[in-house]
Amino acid sequence: MDSCNSSLRGSSSPFDCLIFDLDDTLYSSSIGIGEALKKNIDDFLVEKCGFPESKASCLRVELFKKYGSSLAGLRALGYDIDADDYHSFVHGRLPYDLIKPDPQLRNLIRSISQRKIIFTNSDRNHAVTVLDRLGLKGCFEQIICFETMNPKLAESSRPDEFPVVLKPSMEAMRIAIEAAEVDPRRTLFLDDNVRNVAAGRAVGLRTVLVGKTVKSKEADYVIENVKSMAQSISEVWVGGSDGSNQRVNGTRSDIEVDSIRTTTAVVA
Repeated sequence: MDSCNSSLRGSSSPFDCLIFDLDDTLYSSSIGIGEALKKNIDDFLVEKCGFPESKASCLRVELFKKYGSSLAGLRALGYDIDADDYHSFVHGRLPYDLIKPDPQLRNLIRSISQRKIIFTNSDRNHAVTVLDRLGLKGCFEQIICFETMNPKLAESSRPDEFPVVLKPSMEAMRIAIEAAEVDPRRTLFLDDNVRNVAAGRAVGLRTVLVGKTVKSKEADYVIENVKSMAQSISEVWVGGSDGSNQRVNGTRSDIEVDSIRTTTAVVA
């Protein structure tokens, strides 16, 4: 990283801020957290909602495809599910010990001088726990999470009063841009989900699809893992201190889809 910084110093980076997804982006999907989460959601559907065990997995998949998450789907269907209770059940039982400290990832994140933000559909407690387990506590200035996107959910008088907002909805992307106070054209968004990446690009963000090796039309860059960023997206470190603390105060009307800049490179 030092050689990268020294060899490119003096130029200007095209990015003022980097926004990272959390799960399956900052750590590998292969460690088993995702599978454990699916099992916990199935158990929630059976134990808390009364669905037959034989139908839980299929229902979880259907709810995810149609509504973006099981919680969003259940509330849309009229189930009075408290978001905190749901997250406590499905995340509180996760085997977090599977997530190990990653010094290499920490060094890479700390070498990035621009603003760094987490943007996850998960609740804040889960995000904080995962970052702590990875050894990344204090490495990000902001966590944009479920609570950020759904501030009025607890005030609802009926389950469908406030639809749950999550990536990849345009509403979620715009909320994140407003909360982060960034110029999307100078912001790099990294996520492992193609639909999330496509949504990011639609609101003007520069995008990175993580966990893939094949070129994607939805992404400006494709990288196998975040730790390969220095080789694949070296311009992050090109004069990264220039404008690293810039914020943009604006309204949603300031964010125009047709302001997407033409990409200069796609890394496969």
